[in-house]
Amino acid sequence: MVLQTFIVFEGLDGTGTSTQIKLLQEKLESEKSFITAEPTDRETGLFLRKMLKGEIAVNPKTAAYMFAADRCEHVYGENGIVENCEKGKIVISDRYFFSSLAYQSFDCGEKLPYELNKNFPLPKYLFFFEIEPEKSLERVMNRSKQTGEQIEIYEKIDIQKKTYNAYQKVMDFYSKEEFSEMKIIRIDASLSIDEIHKKIWSIVQEMPILKS
Repeated sequence: MVLQTFIVFEGLDGTGTSTQIKLLQEKLESEKSFITAEPTDRETGLFLRKMLKGEIAVNPKTAAYMFAADRCEHVYGENGIVENCEKGKIVISDRYFFSSLAYQSFDCGEKLPYELNKNFPLPKYLFFFEIEPEKSLERVMNRSKQTGEQIEIYEKIDIQKKTYNAYQKVMDFYSKEEFSEMKIIRIDASLSIDEIHKKIWSIVQEMPILKS
């Protein structure tokens, strides 16, 4: 199932998804949009954020189940993705199950993350931000120095390289005809912030909900 007013931004850490979501939010009327992210700010998501910071150690398979549980609440829970789509809002999420398929596939294999996530609804648009792992990690490190933000456990060059390759496999898989109702838009994350924003807005502004 595809949610017609659901948009997802994906990519390695440091590719600029958060910046672009903020710019897109400024373009949209507040009553017509709902901005969200994964992990969520629910109790399940708070646990995962501690895990990502290295404060809690869990088995990779446990992490896969926890991400799926957090996502289930994110999609179907109160004030979640489905509810906001049904209210006629454009829902924009910074990460979705494509992240789980990429980040967790090399820890516990491809099968478990896929089985846990295959039944979640697809977004209408998936903006995939592409950049070399070395460049994305450089941005993360610079951000950490500027803000004091803690480096997460996945933010290491060997993991980012594996994740980059895994993301490519995920995008190829969902480019199949059977998933054609979802549109994948590949974004060159090395372009300027303004160039990327203009490309994204040129697509989003054509959504039927914004024409009504």
